[in-house]
Order: sequence, then structure tokens, then C-alpha cells
Amino acid sequence: MPSSAVLRRALLALAVVALALWTALTTPPRLGLDLRGGTRIVLETRDTPQVRADAEATDRALEVLRKRVDGLGVAEPSLARSGENRIVVELPGLRDPREAAEVIGRTAQLTVHAVTGTAAAPAGRPAADGTRTLPDPDGGGLLVLAPPALTGDGVKSADAVLDTTTARGWTVDLAFRDGAAADWARLTGAAACAPAGDPARRVAIVLDDRIVSAPAVQAGVSCGAGITGGSTQITGGFSADEARDLAALVEGGALPVPVTTVEQSTVGPTLGAEAIRASALAAVIGLACTGLFVIAVYRLLGLLATIALLLYGLISYAAVVALGATLTLPGLAGFVLAVGIAVDANVLVFERAREEYAALARTTAVRDPRRPLATAFGRAWSAVADSNVTTLLAAGLLFAFATGPVKGFGVTLALGVLASMVTAMVITRLLADAALALPAVRRRPALTGMAGLGRLRTRLNRRAPRLMARRRRWFAGSAVLLLAALAGIGVRGIEFGVEFTGGRDVRYAATRPVDADAARAAVADAGFPDAVVQTTGDDGRDVTVRVGETGDAAHDRITEALTTAAGPVTVERDDLIGPSLGGELRTHALLALGLAVAAQLVYLSVRFRWTYAAAAVAAMVQDVLLVVGLFAWLGKPVDSVFLAALLTVVGYSVNDSVVVLDRLRELRRKGGRIPLADLADRAVAQTLPRTVNTGMGALFVLVALAVLGGDTLADFSVALLAGVVLGMASTVFTALPLAVSLETGNPPPARPAARPAPDRTGAVV
Repeated sequence: MPSSAVLRRALLALAVVALALWTALTTPPRLGLDLRGGTRIVLETRDTPQVRADAEATDRALEVLRKRVDGLGVAEPSLARSGENRIVVELPGLRDPREAAEVIGRTAQLTVHAVTGTAAAPAGRPAADGTRTLPDPDGGGLLVLAPPALTGDGVKSADAVLDTTTARGWTVDLAFRDGAAADWARLTGAAACAPAGDPARRVAIVLDDRIVSAPAVQAGVSCGAGITGGSTQITGGFSADEARDLAALVEGGALPVPVTTVEQSTVGPTLGAEAIRASALAAVIGLACTGLFVIAVYRLLGLLATIALLLYGLISYAAVVALGATLTLPGLAGFVLAVGIAVDANVLVFERAREEYAALARTTAVRDPRRPLATAFGRAWSAVADSNVTTLLAAGLLFAFATGPVKGFGVTLALGVLASMVTAMVITRLLADAALALPAVRRRPALTGMAGLGRLRTRLNRRAPRLMARRRRWFAGSAVLLLAALAGIGVRGIEFGVEFTGGRDVRYAATRPVDADAARAAVADAGFPDAVVQTTGDDGRDVTVRVGETGDAAHDRITEALTTAAGPVTVERDDLIGPSLGGELRTHALLALGLAVAAQLVYLSVRFRWTYAAAAVAAMVQDVLLVVGLFAWLGKPVDSVFLAALLTVVGYSVNDSVVVLDRLRELRRKGGRIPLADLADRAVAQTLPRTVNTGMGALFVLVALAVLGGDTLADFSVALLAGVVLGMASTVFTALPLAVSLETGNPPPARPAARPAPDRTGAVV
């Protein structure tokens, strides 16, 4: 009969899995624009002499933009305020960012005027009496306009209509509100009193200091009565797109404050579909390799852990869609990476279970393998919690300081860490308890995976490494690597992407393979000798161009130059970042890294002594500098996706160090007078199998991402591959030797001797 604790865990696991399955089957994922294609525009509101661009003004501008976007006919648009004066607009399926930016970013002040005559003077600002002179859209010089009789606030609705009864073509039908309808009747009634052919018989409709239409009042309109009914038409030989854009502008109304585009990104749907397929394939292959590896090492327990990993994938995916989080390309990478990290908790428990089984077997026959497993779950909890908290800190900083798609990486990574704790500590334990209770399993202890310490642990026990005796050698090696990394940063420099510098990054797809030198020469001849031009893809048909210019004219010249050199090209991705936003993002990136270091140091100082915390953080800083130096030597760009990888390296490096330091602390509590250096060597020997096995689980997934994830995720995977390998090495050769050196020079205060216990008579014995 299972205990009440087992029943509670079983009911909890069943409820979580059932809810996750129902959510995954009934809730479609919310894909980011980098996966489904479309345009993302970030607008920034600006102050005027009359209005300050605060949060309230930005919210009013957001509502105006929402009406304009609705008029564009985009399915499922998304608009949201970011900070006090930024608005993020996402337009799925829209491939022409110029059209969107032109329509939604214009001030769009609509006014209606009576025409008082014509003039020969040049167009200019309103005169002292309120009149103004603007070019006649029908030709014939300039029109003199009276002060506005109507504004866009009086427009109730505006619709683009194809007039099939006359030769007017596309027009914009306006409907006025009650008060404005009366003003319209008075305006047209006064115009109807002028003789035919007189300019005063015309009414001018002005949008942003430009007359878009100036029709004459028809002969059938009575003088003084005007046009009643509260509606009219704007004509002007519009195309269908022009009429729809004008209707969206008019109906949306005027923006309370001007806006400028500070970021713009366009992704083609084909590129997004390829990214989904590549990431999904990488996830399947990475999971399969990780599962096979875990089964080969831990046998039955490994098989149960693999089943738990599959349930982990279901739970974490369901959590993402249930929260309505946007699934982006970096988010997919975070999801796949979290699968590899999820192995860690299982490996920690299984390695501990092997130790407990061996210790029990030395004194008595192990009749119930569930006993050492239960002890392992209890004793591994501290290391599991500490290692996962460090990763959660990095994910939280990503969410707080990153922008756009990288926020999705932080969300999926955090949800993945939480889901891994549930699956490892609850679901894996339930499956293991049920399997180990079977008589057939008890009769075959080798089948469980706990009956042996493993080849690596056995070899280490036979000949324990004497690593701490060579601390100076490891410090010297670390110093050499750091100097090489710093030399790369100083000599080659860090190549910041357009996200951190401002500029434009465009990816083109050609119809035939493109020679990189020919593409560079063509772009240079177009007037951009400093542009970074690269060919990517397996067949060399993809061309990436990064320039500091952000205007559409520059974009057109580059496109024409590539078309001449390589044949027709299409834009697959177009990222535009304003210089002010680039500098701001660069500052946020440095702030995020600084806070990551400080947060890890504070947390570890609370959980351990400051000496242990300083050693772990020093190893982590070393790993970060080595990864940055590697990218400097390779000439790879540092962008927001690289920032996501770097902060993940921060979490992973500290995660690895925490496990070993936690074991050292445990050994020290019961080590008696054994020298600290010897205890540290034992801690390495006891945790190295966990370090290697967890690292292998992550490496399988990262190699799959690097090979199959496409160009977008290649640099991300390279950074994490380097971070995982360096993290495993720095734990053994930097963190632990440094902790031993710091502890030797700063020993903990001696504990006060325990008072003797009194006997029953009250005398001290």
C-alpha cells in the first residue's frame, strides 16, 4: 500500500500531465514574427512645444495607431506600449515595411477649408488672418484657403470605395458626426453661392499640409442649404492601396504627438517556416541522442528519466502556450537548450543514488533499492535547487533587459528550468519508485543502474586526482587563456551587430549561387565600401548586408546593385535599428551582464561563504571573457542573440561550480582533520561523472542546433558550445582551486565547543 506522500505526488503528477496535455491540444501557440513572417516596428513618441510625450500621450497615440492598423487589414495585429514613450507594432504577414511605416507613423492632421481664391505667391505657413496657400492638386497654381472649418475629429468613419457608377475610380467615403455634419452643410452651402468656375465654389480637404482633394460643389446643391446627410466623398484618382491608406489615416485621426521609427524588422514567411522545421528537427535529434546516452549510462533509471524528459517537453510547451508567451526563434532555441539542461537534475540524483547504494552495500545486502534512491532524492535537493536558481537569475535578467525575440528566450528558459524540477523531483521519482518495487527488478540489481559506480567513478576512486596540489599551474593556464581572449578583444575588437550600433541588416535570397567577392564589389560600387557583405546558406544563395545607413534610398541602391551582380534577389529579412536605440540596447546589455555577476555573487554569498561565492563568480567571469574573446578572434557579430547565449553561459557556469562546491561543503562538515585540498580532490572525483554526463546532454542538443538550426542559430550554438565546455573546465581548474586558496588564507571562524550534556541528576558528565 503506497504511503500518503507517494499518493500525493502521484496525484500531483497526474494532474500536471493531464492539464499540460489538454492545454497543448487545445491552445495554439502564439508564434513570433520571426517564425510566421511579418513586420515589427518600434515607434518612439517625441515632445512638442505644446505636448510632452509622456505615458499618457503615448497611450493616446497608441489608440490612434490601432485604428490605422485596423484600416490596413492586417490579420491579428499587435500593438503595445513599451516603457514611457515607445510603441511596438507587430504586423503578421505584412512584407512591405515602408507602407506600414508611412501610414502608421504620419501625424495625419485632417482639415477642411473653404477656398477663397487663387494666388501666385509661393505656398507657406498660415498668414496672420489664418489663411494659407497650398498647391492645387488638379494643377493650375495655388489655392488660398480660409481657416479650417472642420477637423479630423469630426469624422465618424472613412471607407475606401470603388465607384463603379462613374469614372471616379477609388474614392474615400466620409461620414461626419452630428456637429460636424452641420458644419459641413454650412461650408458647402456657402460655396454653392459662388458662380460656376469660381475657385470659391471649391472645398479643400487637407491632410498634413497637402491638399488631397479640392472638389467643386455640384450645381444641384442649393445656395445656403449645402450638402446634408452628414457624408461626402474624397476623390483624387487614387489607387486601391492609396484609398485604403488614406481612409486608415483619416479614420484613425491625428496623433497627439509625433512619432519616429527607431526599429524595424521584416521576416519572410519562408524563412520562418524553415526556422521552425530546423529547430524542431534539432530538438528531436538532440532529445533522441540525449535519451540514448542517459539510458546507456543509467539503464532502467535512464529509461525512466527519458520518459520524464518527454513529459518535461510537454509540460514546458504547455506552460508557454498557456501563459500566452510569444514563441520566437531564440525562444525555440531556449526550449531546446532547456531540454539538455533538464538532464542535470536527473543526473545529480542518479549519481547520488549510486553512492548511497554502494555505501549501503558495504554494510549489508541491499534488498530494497528504493531506500538508497529516496536518500539520494533528499540529499540532492540542495544542489538541484542552487543550480536551478542560478539559471533562473540569468533568465530573469534576459526578460528584464532584452528586447523583442530574446525576451522569448528568457521566458522559455525560465519555464523550462521550473518544469525540469517538477519532472525530475516528482515524475522521475514516481516512475522509479514504481519500477524498483517490482520483484523482477529487485532480483536484478544491475538492471537498475545503481548497483555500480560507473567506469569513470571507479577509475577515479582507484586513483584519485591530485588537482589541488597543482593550483598554481591551473592559475597560470587560466591567465594565458584570459590574455589570449583579451588580446582578441583589443586587437580584433568586438564587432557589434546593428542592434547595438544602429544601422540596417538585410538578408537577401538569390536565384543562383552568389560569389561573395562579387557581391562585396557591387555593394561597394553602390556607395557603401564599409558594408559587411557575407554569403550564407549551403548553396551560397543567401547574401547578408550590414550597413550603417538606415534609409530606404540606401536599401534600394544596395538591392539594385545585388540584382545587377547576382540576378533577381528577394528580401528574406530586414532589420533596421536607429542609432539612439542601438546605443540604449548596448547600455542595457552591459547592465544586464553586470547585474548577472552581482546577482550570482549575492546569492552564492548567502548560500555559501564569500570565499566559495567569489571563486564561482571568478570562474564565471573567466568563461564570459573567453567566449567574448573567441567571438572577437572569429570576427562574429555580437548581438542580442549572442547576449542571450552569454547570459545562459553565466547561469550554466555557476550551475556547474555550485554542484562541486556544494559537495565540498558537505565533505568538509564530516571530513574531520582531512586537509581542505584533499577534500576538494574528493569533491571533484565524486562530482566529475555528473559534470561530464550533464555536459554531454547539453552538447548533444547544441551540436544538433549548430548543424541543423540554420545560419540564424549557428552563432548562438557556437557561443553556448564554447560556454558549456569552458564551464566544465573552469569548475575543476579555476573555481575549486581558487576556493581552496581563498579558504586557506581566510579560514572560517572556529565553532564554539558544545557544552557537555547533564545527566539525569543534573550533574555535568
